[in-house]
Amino acid sequence: MCGIVGYVGSQSALDVVMAGLKRLEYRGYDSAGVAVPADGGLAAARKAGKLVNLEKELTERPLPAGTTGIGHTRWATHGGPTDANAHPHLDNAGRVAVVHNGIIENFAALRGELAERGHELLSETDTEVVAHLLAEEFSVTADLAESMRLVCRRLEGAFTLVAVHADEPDVVVGARRNSPLVVGVGEGEAFLASDVAAFIAHTRSAIELGQDQVVELRRDGVTVTGFDGRPADVRSYHVDWDASAAEKGGYDYFMLKEIAEQPKAVADTLLGRIDASGALTLDEVRIPAAELRKVDKVVIVACGTAFHAGLIAKYAIEHWTRIPCEVELASEFRYRDPILDSTSLVIAISQSGETMDTLMALRHAREQGSKVLAICNTNGSTIPRESDAVLYTHAGPEVAVASTKAFLTQLVACYLVALYLGQVRGTKWGDEIQDVVRDLAQISGSVDRVLETMEPVRELARSLADKDTVLFLGRHVGYPVALEGALKLKELAYMHAEGFAAGELKHGPIALIEEDLPVVVVVPSPRGRSVLHDKIVSNIQEIRARGARTIVIAEEGDEAVVPYADHLVRIPVTPTLLQPLVATVPLQVFACELATARGNEVDQPRNLAKSVTVE
Repeated sequence: MCGIVGYVGSQSALDVVMAGLKRLEYRGYDSAGVAVPADGGLAAARKAGKLVNLEKELTERPLPAGTTGIGHTRWATHGGPTDANAHPHLDNAGRVAVVHNGIIENFAALRGELAERGHELLSETDTEVVAHLLAEEFSVTADLAESMRLVCRRLEGAFTLVAVHADEPDVVVGARRNSPLVVGVGEGEAFLASDVAAFIAHTRSAIELGQDQVVELRRDGVTVTGFDGRPADVRSYHVDWDASAAEKGGYDYFMLKEIAEQPKAVADTLLGRIDASGALTLDEVRIPAAELRKVDKVVIVACGTAFHAGLIAKYAIEHWTRIPCEVELASEFRYRDPILDSTSLVIAISQSGETMDTLMALRHAREQGSKVLAICNTNGSTIPRESDAVLYTHAGPEVAVASTKAFLTQLVACYLVALYLGQVRGTKWGDEIQDVVRDLAQISGSVDRVLETMEPVRELARSLADKDTVLFLGRHVGYPVALEGALKLKELAYMHAEGFAAGELKHGPIALIEEDLPVVVVVPSPRGRSVLHDKIVSNIQEIRARGARTIVIAEEGDEAVVPYADHLVRIPVTPTLLQPLVATVPLQVFACELATARGNEVDQPRNLAKSVTVE
């Protein structure tokens, strides 16, 4: 949550920072602000609401020109989304400005100390205390980086901090603990941001920042130290996508673009997974095969959409490896004292690689001696760095808050991990693995075919814009798909939407069925598991008999559902375990179109941010 940008160079800092904030507004849009050291002082502007409000403010009351600056888009935690709570926050003398992502847990005690020393704090935020603490330390050290190190040693919680000072107008200093911050390095200029998307138009050379590190940016270079002041080792990397990948490309919304990019994202995630000998390979595996053969339990930890990917992965892992698999909400995981040891493999799924709940679950697992494998879309992020193995999803940037292509590529990655475990443990033969990989390779074309047939789904969504509730039913791997469909509708359309295992219908949820209630049913293939298919056809009949309006997603050639479907959505024939890769797509389109019909902001739904970096 929250987007941060910092810049030092020869360009107009305000132009660079504002452009970066536009790319990061998906991380928070409760308020926005900027600060620029100029003319011996420090100029700042901030406004509640979306970035356009700040742009208007800067047009009416321009800031002086400068070549150093910081900016922020906020997702509110401490204090409401007001002008006073917007970042940057300044000290009382107006000499230091700070932007912040995260939560400073001991801010109340620090605020009390500052008040006793005569400081006047003007906001409700935890961030403002940092500006005042930095001002105090700078009055002694006259060194912003050293002041930041001293302050950070007093802070508790998870935070990214970026600051500038009027007395060091050519310096930007950042600090990181448990919250994302990445450095961009250009010719005679340097950048700081929550996400590489903020500076990708200027440079694709990036530096990972580790835990408890402070970075000092100057035109002639970047210096990274620990909070203790010692030089820190860092890793440089090259971003493999360019600025155009983060643009809308002619689509009305990023979400529409990202839905359309799913065939390519799926194909890219599969590239290079089979080596010359025909064996399956992952990106970085630092777990010996002998240890993987000892694994007697797999635990998947994730949040939101990634959690639904994990629920689907459970079916594949248990079927292909015969290892028991649990799927846990990362936010609950470490608080219930889970049973883990060195024979447990924990799989952490996160699009951003910075999801705080998942990161904390990962660290708890490692403390218990378990190995961790990460599935992630962001190179250089914290979760892959702290894991023993990683499989990158290669989906490219995903800007819309509601996840689409990240979900499908997470599913592909989960299938690959399941096959890899089967390969290492000898529960799947090489030719069997290659057969499944070939099936996965066909999915890209299948998703393309689904997308070509979505106009009736859009029409249906528009016709339901005045509804208050939509229910979703599924069986087997269709159940997590139902949960994902309901989540998308909640996120985007702000409707009451729930997903149920169809077999649970008669155990309570059928009481919700009433005349003309839309119910989406994800139907398993009639091939192979025909018993499941027959049972869900019975479920459709049960709800239709009580007046429900049935919206049935079924594979091509399934004629048994036709008499009971008020609306029939066809998907290509797909192996049972892989069906979620095609069955989810109509639900994404449905939610996007329904939200649009209700006049909602599709890319930036209310109260949500793309990356949840606080617990």
